[in-house]
Order: sequence, then C-alpha cells, then structure tokens
Amino acid sequence: MSIRTIQLGLTGLEITVLGFGAWAIGGQWDYGWGKQDDDDSIATMRSALEKGINWIDTAPAYGLGHSEEVIGHMLKDLPASEKPLIFTKCGLPWKDGAWATYNDLSPASIRREVEMSLRRLGVDTIDLYQIHWPVSDKDIEAAWQTMAELKEAGKVRHIGVSNFSASQLDLAASIAPVETLQPNYSLIARDIEMDILPWCAMHNTGVICYSPMGSGMLSGKMTRKRIAAMPDDDWRKAKSNMLKEPQLSRNLALVDVLNEIANQYDRSAGEIAIAWVLLNSEVTAAITGMRHPGQTVITAVADVVLDKKDLDKINRFFEENDRS
Repeated sequence: MSIRTIQLGLTGLEITVLGFGAWAIGGQWDYGWGKQDDDDSIATMRSALEKGINWIDTAPAYGLGHSEEVIGHMLKDLPASEKPLIFTKCGLPWKDGAWATYNDLSPASIRREVEMSLRRLGVDTIDLYQIHWPVSDKDIEAAWQTMAELKEAGKVRHIGVSNFSASQLDLAASIAPVETLQPNYSLIARDIEMDILPWCAMHNTGVICYSPMGSGMLSGKMTRKRIAAMPDDDWRKAKSNMLKEPQLSRNLALVDVLNEIANQYDRSAGEIAIAWVLLNSEVTAAITGMRHPGQTVITAVADVVLDKKDLDKINRFFEENDRS
C-alpha cells in the first residue's frame, strides 16, 4: 500500500503525509496514556509501515526512554530497505528513579541526550532531531547552536523545533535555519493559524502537526461514559481541560458535526479531523498516534478529500460557537 509523500520543508526528506506517533507506546510516566503492551506497540508499528507510513516520531520523554527502546527493538528486525525515518527530540530529561521530566536545554544536556537516544534507538544517525519544548530565550540560543553543531558533526541529519512561538522561531532562525516545526494543531487547537503557520510558509519550514485528533477527543469514540472510565494515569483525565466543562460539551458538539460528514464517506470523525488538518496548505504532514494494530486503518485517511460543503459545515460550527 502507498501513501502520498511530500517534501518536508528545508530537509529535502520525502515523507508520507501521515506519520506514526510514538507518544502513547511509551507507557506510563507523568504524561502517559496508561499501560501499554510492548508487543502490541511493535505489531502496530509494523502494521503502519506495511500500510505505507515511512516515518516515526518519538521522544526520550515518552515513557522516560521506553518509547525509543521499543522502537529500537522493532528496528533490529527490519532490513535496511524497510526501515522508516526516525524523528526524536531533546530538552526534557529526567533524574534516575523519578517519574517526571524537567526542562534542560543546556548544551551539555543536549549532547548527553542525543547519545542516549542513538543508543536506545540502535541507529548511527537520527534523521530529525527536535527541541521538545522551549524555555528562556537565552537557553534557546545556546541550544539551537548546539543542535546546528550536532548536525554538522553527523549525529543528526536535520534539526527542528516543537511548540515554538513565532518570536522563538525568529530567534532560532537568526542562528541556523529552522528546518521543521512540530506544533499542536487540530480543530480544537487552532492558535498557530494566526502567525506561526504563516511564518513557516515564509521560511519554507516543514510543519508536522501532533494531535490532529485532539488527543483522541475528536476520534468519535470519546463519550462521557468513556471519559469517566479512563484510568487515573491517563494524562488527559488529570491534566487536560478538553475533557472538562465547558470545553467538553463544545467538543462533543463538534464531534457530532464531524460524524455527520464522516457518515457520507463511510469514515470516522477522527479521519475527518485529520483530513481537515491535511487540507491546510501550510501543513506538511500529521502525526497519528496508534496503540493497537487495528488502529492503523486510519492510514486510509490520506485519500480523504473534504469538499466545500463539508468545510462550510465545519466553518458554520465555529461561527456559531465561541473558539475559547
């Protein structure tokens, strides 16, 4: 099976418009999604690759190294011709025995992190290395200079950032080109439309969006009953406002609209949410989190094209409801 590909900004990499998001397969940590079976994770990644996805996005923070380790185990059994591109991050290390990460963008920490990621993943070079979260401007300057040096040294092929503001992108770009940005973008997280997406278009910075289904809120499977039954170690239940009122009622109403559209195409609300994100010309690709092999059917969304009638229906919802 093939999925259409597109060039990722300044990197020159040809990536599929959908990528495999490895956040949830990290298992339990302070921003985890609950318990996860490693065999399920490996089977899911293999299924996604068989369906045409050619890149995996992860981070050391996901399960405090565990997501990278599981990916490394999967990569061992793949011939070189079948191995996907691997994107990972830095800036959120943790102390031994701790359950949570902390921010550290010091050059020494970044250099230590890249070596640990290379070892866990079992690769010689990381295809895309990203700053996970920014902190102070001073830290960004030193961190981005270090990232450029890692690229020059061949430890990583390309460098990018995640969760940066337009002013932070300006700061980084004054030191070295920002090849990619990874922002949160979905129908319930649209802040980047105002200045960040235009910045990326102007600078030919590739945009790979995370949480295009709003961390599952727009999947079509989220109900009040399911939310109530979520395990306490699922970060969405403890730390996200999208599952709390008044946002919850508004989000569920949006899902009703997505379901109306989805029924016309024999698709799910989640697929329509992803298709909407991919329709934005300033977006390069979307990261789709999957935990079980059956969820890889979502790769078919790459062929979904929404028409004007569908978009008008979505736009009417936002005209009639406050975006807050």
